[in-house]
Amino acid sequence: MWADLRRIGRDADSGGYRRYAWTGADADCRAWFREQAEARGLAHETDRNGNQWAWLGDPTAGDAVVTGSHLDSVPDGGAFDGPLGVVSSFAALDELRRRGAVFTRPLAITNFGDEEGARFGLACVGSRLAAGQLTKEQAYALRDADGVSLPAAMEAAGHDPETIGADRERLSRIGAFVELHVEQGRALDISGDPIGIASAIWPHGRWRFDFRGEANHAGTTRLADRRDPMLTYAETVLAARREAELAGAVATFGKVAVEPNGVNAIPSLVRGWLDSRAADQATLDTVVAAIEQAAKDRAQRDGVDLAVVRESFTPVVEFGHALRDEIGALLGGRAPLLGTGAGHDAGILSAAVPTAMLFVRNPTGVSHSPAEYAAEDDCVAGVLALADVVEGLACR
Repeated sequence: MWADLRRIGRDADSGGYRRYAWTGADADCRAWFREQAEARGLAHETDRNGNQWAWLGDPTAGDAVVTGSHLDSVPDGGAFDGPLGVVSSFAALDELRRRGAVFTRPLAITNFGDEEGARFGLACVGSRLAAGQLTKEQAYALRDADGVSLPAAMEAAGHDPETIGADRERLSRIGAFVELHVEQGRALDISGDPIGIASAIWPHGRWRFDFRGEANHAGTTRLADRRDPMLTYAETVLAARREAELAGAVATFGKVAVEPNGVNAIPSLVRGWLDSRAADQATLDTVVAAIEQAAKDRAQRDGVDLAVVRESFTPVVEFGHALRDEIGALLGGRAPLLGTGAGHDAGILSAAVPTAMLFVRNPTGVSHSPAEYAAEDDCVAGVLALADVVEGLACR
């Protein structure tokens, strides 16, 4: 499975993956998923929001055990973030069939669409739509960097955008959703454990900062006469690092757009996107407020206009203790609990269905990069752990 999937959407120069929602690479990943489902005799379907499902048993019976993740990527992302969960789900089913397990509940393997938000700027679009956390109107307003709307991209890829929206009837059929994911940090490497269980997901969000100044000639405009938004942006980036460090949080300006984007031109607009996360809501609020205030203070000094828009936000997710503890018992109490600052479809769905997560050790802690890695032995340990969990939940 890895060999088949590895080639899809990989950039020859960076070695990273560019599997953006509703593109050719995304279509190839979807075709791969369908092939894996059909090769195992599973019933394949794509729901109204573009999420893929592979069913063993009656999809309408209810109380289903669902596992899976996503196949899209961030720009130049790694091979494991998302795909490890999907590949491991198919491999876990293969393992259970090898064991001769008899299923007493329906099983589904999923590929949620547009989890990373690399194209339209909003993470977990497929699961947000299904859970009713993103309305049709909000989804229709999303645009990519080329101005292509989400519904136009979906239609071009052969999916009817008129059908998108909350899918509560489908979610009501799910008794438990367990997502396996490579750890995006080094907690397991430090503890020496190959597998962990998620305790919670930090609250996190994305904010767009628009700094508007005045375009002018870089060579003839006196420094005193400039209204340069790049100066304001630069100070805001430094403030983000400073405030996050003081609060024990994280804050990152990882994306920037400049107009007119000329080497010899003072910018008229610098637009930067802030990603910030913290262990609790109060800390996150404090950090973001401090960054905004620093931006306002510098903007006033530089004669720059500032607008801040919160583009997305996900509150803290505390995974349900009942399912979490049951999974811990199924794994013999050998998997430690750990929190994470990364968002996941499991976190979005937790408001509607019982959800849990398994993490596979990442020896470097690197993620969202071509250097992302998990050892084969640890990946196999993840498959066996997921098989144990699914067997305990769905084969009783």
